[in-house]
Amino acid sequence: MFSAKFKWTEKPQTVTTELVESLSNELGLPQLTTQILVNRGYTDPEQIKHFLAPDESDLLAPMLLHDMEKAVQRIQTAIANEEQITIYGDYDADGLTSTAILYETLLEMGANVNYYVPNRFSDGYGPNVVAFEKLIENGTSLIVTVDNGVAGNEAIDRARELKCDVVVTDHHELPEQLPNATAIVHADLSPDYPFKELSGAGIAFKVATALTDEIPQEKLDLAAIGTIADLVSLTGENRALVQFGLNVIHLTERPGLKALIKQAKLKLEQVDEENISFQIAPALNSIGRMGEATPGIQLLTTDDEATATKLAQQTFKTNEHRKQLVTEITEQAEQLVSNQADQPVLMLVGSDWHEGVLGIVASRIKEKFQKPTIVLTKTKNGIVKGSGRSVPGFDLFQALNPERNLMVAFGGHEMAVGLTLASERLPEFQRRLGETARQQGLQTNQRAELSIDYSIQPDDVNQTLYDNLQLLSPFGVDNEKPEFAIHPNLVSGLMAIGVDKSHLKFELIGNQRKVGAIAFGWGSQLSQLRELATNLKVAGTIGKNEFRGRTNFQVMVDDIAPAGMVIEDRRTNKLVQAMFQEPGTYLFFNEKIQHQLAPYLNEQAKSLLVKDVDFEQQEFDHLFIVDFPAQLSELQQVLKQAQTSVITVYLYKKRHLRTVGMPSREQYTKLFKFLEKQPTVALRNQITKLGQQLHFDPQSLVFMIQVFTELGFVTVNNGVLHKVDNPPHRALKTSTCYQQRELDLQLEKQLLASSQQQFLQWLQSLRT
Repeated sequence: MFSAKFKWTEKPQTVTTELVESLSNELGLPQLTTQILVNRGYTDPEQIKHFLAPDESDLLAPMLLHDMEKAVQRIQTAIANEEQITIYGDYDADGLTSTAILYETLLEMGANVNYYVPNRFSDGYGPNVVAFEKLIENGTSLIVTVDNGVAGNEAIDRARELKCDVVVTDHHELPEQLPNATAIVHADLSPDYPFKELSGAGIAFKVATALTDEIPQEKLDLAAIGTIADLVSLTGENRALVQFGLNVIHLTERPGLKALIKQAKLKLEQVDEENISFQIAPALNSIGRMGEATPGIQLLTTDDEATATKLAQQTFKTNEHRKQLVTEITEQAEQLVSNQADQPVLMLVGSDWHEGVLGIVASRIKEKFQKPTIVLTKTKNGIVKGSGRSVPGFDLFQALNPERNLMVAFGGHEMAVGLTLASERLPEFQRRLGETARQQGLQTNQRAELSIDYSIQPDDVNQTLYDNLQLLSPFGVDNEKPEFAIHPNLVSGLMAIGVDKSHLKFELIGNQRKVGAIAFGWGSQLSQLRELATNLKVAGTIGKNEFRGRTNFQVMVDDIAPAGMVIEDRRTNKLVQAMFQEPGTYLFFNEKIQHQLAPYLNEQAKSLLVKDVDFEQQEFDHLFIVDFPAQLSELQQVLKQAQTSVITVYLYKKRHLRTVGMPSREQYTKLFKFLEKQPTVALRNQITKLGQQLHFDPQSLVFMIQVFTELGFVTVNNGVLHKVDNPPHRALKTSTCYQQRELDLQLEKQLLASSQQQFLQWLQSLRT
């Protein structure tokens, strides 16, 4: 059965109509725009004015930042004394723009300045002892880090030993022990600086402002690109930086930026945050992912148009190569997923996979399979190296941290990690990681949430709606594009597009108007969607498509869902109280389990035994199937007869037979031969010993004795087993409990071992 990728949750409209109308009238804003602003926490008229139209007062005083005065004094002293200053950057887009901002600023101030961008593969991230030593050996007496450094204790200590000062400018998470630097410019260390979400480029821009004692308008383009690329909050000062930066980009004379925009086939005056986020920033990031990132600084800072054109062409060529590698490695990695269907965390290992793109691959696999994913490649000397990405609610860093003894190198945070370990340690590493995930109660079948701002019809998508939404741009983290659930009467014109037919194009038909829609990555669902064309809804954002002088509005689809009953797959082998907090009716097949879980239910939830429910007479908003049925017919009854819009399936089972399986014929023969030699066994005292002696699982041994008893091969009285002399010749499969075991195993296989798509499709077939 086709199902949505996300769990849709509509944002509650918690504000009064009176407040929205009052603010709309006072500010002259459309009510929809005002409603969204209020829902996002903007209720003060002055606050809203600055959000919609920032001015220079929204750029905070740089001297409020921690150690800014020390940093400025040390840099100015270095300039006055003609010391060699090195800007030590980072290889991503935020790091490249940060480096370019300070490099240009110091050049303009007459400094003797150069820059160094560490190599992702040989230097790693952040201050590197060997790199620092080489810089100092070549005459550097002041290193200024940008977008890194706050965790570079070892390298900074080494620099001080060599009589070189280090000024750190960074925005990353603070370590327990700060480095012994000359100055550390960091918003989180600044109690008087009210905005804590600056990117590396934002911090570098503040340093440039403090050094020149004025806002460096010509550097706002770089600050905007770095801010957008690093996915920091697009509120407060960042929103001002991006708004001002986009204005500068539209008029820029920077050769490198103009060349990048031309290569992206964009119009300079129309570049927006989406173009930067999905075209410009990935191109800049690809430079450091694929090799040396230094050409990125050259591109951003060159004054020569020919050089800029050449570097921009190389950058986009590199990015195309990066895209190709990501696609190829993702396809190879996906082929390995089927072998790990039972693993709560996917760990995919390949050979000769490019290290620079493994984080992107891990992210794609994670999104597709909704499981934490680690992607590794084998390198020289039996070492594997790679990246991991997690799902909401599972701290991947904390899950891996206890296994540091198995790793050569490790770092990261809750949602993303990098790691290196010896290949022979992989099996033990994966086993321990799986155990940790289960202990954390990781729910691998849960879908991520998609937050919906409003539900609308295709008729509502027009110029007025688009213009009202654009008042809220630029969009990004903490100011996402409003997400709409759109309910068409019909989905028509479904067709797969793209070179590999991996995307979908279609139309949403309303009562009076139709609107086009694009769904990237949905091509494989084409046939299923065609079958549901009259029973679909989509979630997405409103965009605009210009082609051959014509402008049309279109929906950029984030998810597609059936408009009728939805079945949610949340199969689990562990029940926790949080799973019973949603309002609804929780159905149980087993009365004992119902009784045990009664304390978990809150006032908005109730529990019922399936055998007590008259499904034809009762309607339910949301049904939860909690435990495992004894027979398929019990589950089929619920699916066929239940009147509800949503069924969530947990299918909890305390003991899984499939982990033990069906005893082999050889095992039965072995047990029978043993009983011929020892025809009497005191089961109460010797069952464990007997299992060890025969190398049988205790549960399997008990089951085999049950089969033998039913077939008349043995008798059991008062806990003592006696072999029957001259037992009847009966096949094992004639045993009722043997037959039931086979049925139970088949039921477990169908209900628990299948993929989510197979499972939902099969459940849907039970309803017909």
